[in-house]
Amino acid sequence: MKLKAKLKGDVLKCSVQAVHEMTTTVAAKENGGEANYITNIVAKVGDRVLIEVSTSEFVSKDPTLKFQVKANGIKSGDSMEVTWTDKSGKTKTDSTKVK
Repeated sequence: MKLKAKLKGDVLKCSVQAVHEMTTTVAAKENGGEANYITNIVAKVGDRVLIEVSTSEFVSKDPTLKFQVKANGIKSGDSMEVTWTDKSGKTKTDSTKVK
């Protein structure tokens, strides 16, 4: 996963790129496999949930999610943690420092 979290004034600007094949139902049927795609993404700083997103199979391979939130106490050096879960139940967690 590629993560960026940067403070600009009182706004935290974030970018998350999840590395995942995002196999759709149609592609899985053609290849004789099972559909598997990211179903949920959660970004947190400490106990504070910045964003929680439910996704479907109609998101591109290696999706990028960009968002911004009010900093409200988040400071440079804090750790932002992002976790995604896919349809098969696999999870991936990475973190980065807020700059």
